[in-house]
Amino acid sequence: MTSAPSGRTPDRQPEARLRADAEHNRDLILAAARRLFAAEGLGVSMASVAREAGVGKATLSRRFATREELISAVFADRMDAYAGAVAEALADPDPWHGFTGFIQAVCAMQAADRGFADVLTMSFPAAKALEARRTESYNAFLELITRARSSGRLRADFVPEDLVILQMANAGVIAAAGDDAPDTWRRLVGHMLRSYSAPGAPVPAVPEAPEPTALFRAMVRLARTGPGSA
Repeated sequence: MTSAPSGRTPDRQPEARLRADAEHNRDLILAAARRLFAAEGLGVSMASVAREAGVGKATLSRRFATREELISAVFADRMDAYAGAVAEALADPDPWHGFTGFIQAVCAMQAADRGFADVLTMSFPAAKALEARRTESYNAFLELITRARSSGRLRADFVPEDLVILQMANAGVIAAAGDDAPDTWRRLVGHMLRSYSAPGAPVPAVPEAPEPTALFRAMVRLARTGPGSA
């Protein structure tokens, strides 16, 4: 009987191929989910993700047993960027400048990825790593609020829940304006920063309003497709 070459067994090559195939499928699924979530938000079905990735539903289920597992994997890097934004804000020697910069950065992240806009306004209890990163960022934001208030430039009645309200409003504007008026969110944020500022605090200029025709197109589209459709 002929023995296998030294250092190898007859099983290893098939096992290696299976692992490589599994990893390849996982990458395909993550890439497909990123594209769909970014363009359409988290309302995309798992079946749509499987079709976009070119894999079967069973393959998708083997790689990601639940929707929350997939969301956690897709947005891990976005949550890292979110945490990085608040850390950068805390490092700013001017707490108010750090605060306004963080608000603008987070809202820009929402505008760049509709799925992430949804993630920031939802909770996923089963996605432990994602929620742990969110909690870490939230606690850092609490410190940022304290510093900005102490500087006398953030209104004393600003509370952490105001960030959640802003993120909800921003997500709604992003979804409603769609590609018809994609920069509308910037004006919303500009006005909100003014409302958060204490008297005399320097505030960024409010961006120009979108063209009336662009908003009209967005309104027509919403009337045809319903809220939340881009």
